[in-house]
Amino acid sequence: MKKRLLLWFGGVLLALSVILVAWQGSFSLGDFQPSSLRQTFIFWATSVLIFVLMVTLGFLLFKELVKLYIARQSKQSGSRIRTKLVLGALALSCVPVFCLVLFSYEVLSHSLNRWFTNPVGTQVDKLTEIAQLLEKEMQDEVDAQAALLAAQPETLQLLSGGPVTPGFLQRFARAQDSESAAIFPPSNVVPLDSWTDTVTEPPRRPVKSRAPVMAGGKLIGYAELISPMPVRIEDQVSAIERGKDEFTQLRDKQREVKLFSSMLMILITLFVLFVATWIALFLAKMISVPLTALLDAVREVRKGNFKRVEVPAIDEMASLVRGFNQMTEELEASSRELDRRRRFTEAILESIPTGVISIGPDGGIKRKNRALYKLFTAEAVDKATRLEDLFSREDTAEIKYLMKRARRTGTATRQIELRTASRKLQIAVTVSALEEKLTSGFVVVLEDTTELLRAQKSAAWNEVARRVAHEIKNPLTPIALSADRIGRQLDRLELPAPANRILRECSATISKCVDSVKTLIDEFSQFARFPSAQPVRSDLNEVVNEALAVFHGRLEDITIQTNFAEGLPPVNLDREQFQRIVVNLVDNAAEAMQDSLVKKLYIATQPGAAETVELVIADSGCGVSPDDKEKLFLPYFSTKNRGTGLGLAIVAHIVTEHNAQIRVEDNQPVGARFTVEIPVFLEPDPESASSLPPRPVGAKV
Repeated sequence: MKKRLLLWFGGVLLALSVILVAWQGSFSLGDFQPSSLRQTFIFWATSVLIFVLMVTLGFLLFKELVKLYIARQSKQSGSRIRTKLVLGALALSCVPVFCLVLFSYEVLSHSLNRWFTNPVGTQVDKLTEIAQLLEKEMQDEVDAQAALLAAQPETLQLLSGGPVTPGFLQRFARAQDSESAAIFPPSNVVPLDSWTDTVTEPPRRPVKSRAPVMAGGKLIGYAELISPMPVRIEDQVSAIERGKDEFTQLRDKQREVKLFSSMLMILITLFVLFVATWIALFLAKMISVPLTALLDAVREVRKGNFKRVEVPAIDEMASLVRGFNQMTEELEASSRELDRRRRFTEAILESIPTGVISIGPDGGIKRKNRALYKLFTAEAVDKATRLEDLFSREDTAEIKYLMKRARRTGTATRQIELRTASRKLQIAVTVSALEEKLTSGFVVVLEDTTELLRAQKSAAWNEVARRVAHEIKNPLTPIALSADRIGRQLDRLELPAPANRILRECSATISKCVDSVKTLIDEFSQFARFPSAQPVRSDLNEVVNEALAVFHGRLEDITIQTNFAEGLPPVNLDREQFQRIVVNLVDNAAEAMQDSLVKKLYIATQPGAAETVELVIADSGCGVSPDDKEKLFLPYFSTKNRGTGLGLAIVAHIVTEHNAQIRVEDNQPVGARFTVEIPVFLEPDPESASSLPPRPVGAKV
């Protein structure tokens, strides 16, 4: 591309040169036209060279200025300093040259004229004026002689029609030292009388004069007299005229010399400007190109692209480029290490189950991990830029208090109750300050302790149930025996009818209450000593169908819709206990839909995430409030007016025994939706120890 551009430029330059030569040869240049072949050749050669240099220099400057203008308009990096370097270099090159040229032209055109040409011209002008005065004086003398001739009586006689006086003109002419005399009539065609000296002498410059002859106020003819200029005066006048002609020729030569000198000076000036501009542009390029490349590389490094600078440079610029490349290599190595550590840290943050929020000094959220989507809605997490976007006003104030405390102590922790639109969670908030300054950032860790607290409460209830069963059972036996003994004694004794009736009623009441308490104690004991699960490889669809068989003919007023996915992987279940889960969830759903206008029960199995399968039981009942969702699986909590409240607690216990999870959500459009997530069955590795029993995904070792 560059070679083609140079060829194109050379062709255009050659064409313009040919046009200039043709123009110079085809048109007259007036006073500046060369007078000889040598001058013509020099003039053409100089003109063409000047033209070539002007076009080349103009092209270089135009191209460079256009490039600078485009770079400035597009705000390219380095364009400003490059413009200053180029303009400064051009100014340093052009200003001295132009000053020198102007000074030289002024000296050549004016000072030399004032010093040498003007004084000589003044003398020549004075001599010319003297010659003109001499000629005028001679002309005045001849005019007087002609007037004298016109006043002679012989002249009046001849013009009045009288005879010619012989020898009159000859005598008068010789007396006045004239070489010719003649008298003309008014028609001024043929003289009436004339005389001319025929003596052969060297020709001299004649001075001619004609005077009118008047008679009675009327023109009657002319008297003409021609006298030669004196030899001495003629020689002086001729010498003066020759000197003037020579001076005029020298002045014309001076104009030509000045023209060629000016052209030569222009040629030298253009050559100096060409070389100076070339050197200036080269030096500016040697500085601006590495600087521009460095600025581009800095911008790329700012973007994360560690670009090397590959431009030719010398001296300190080369050292700067090498230093920048070394710095870039070190930064790239450090960036790779930081990026590796960042990815490792991000992988840890994304894999941990606790939510992590990074907060900047201005209180804005800088980063969030994936675990927050389990605590808040995806839309709220994606749009959150400050704490107020995720938490309520009270919770935000609590967290900001922890941030102030963490700035003093380093770490602050507190338990808060997080309420969302669909549930209520128990969250352990831990705030850590990154620095001890007022402008420090913070890391907020949110851990969902709802299940942990629920498990702790369940364990506490188990212990309470065991102790209550043990403590109440001991006094029940003597109470029951005493009631039986009272009854036997009443059979033996004869008491008044009213007293007998009252005692028997009291004895029966005591026995009935003892039986009721025994039943309650048995349920407590059963919950406290629930048998451990004995899981086996099972088909989830088959287990659910067997559990639903219990309700055959008992749910006539409820529309049941089932959707069992085919090809589900096997699961590891205790079939009897898991059927109890299905029975309890279906029974609770039926209870919740007693007062509903639309009674629809949806039961489905489907593949889950991360090698799990799911059992879904949804109803169109009254649903579960966010506050009740937290307590729903605790012992002795019930939203119904009857029962012991152990059904869902037993369900949660069985689910935990199977290393599964259960969650309750709002069903759409109404009702509750229970989802049990069960890990799939893992086939044992035949090469591993065959004695190990198969275990489900997620089972603890």
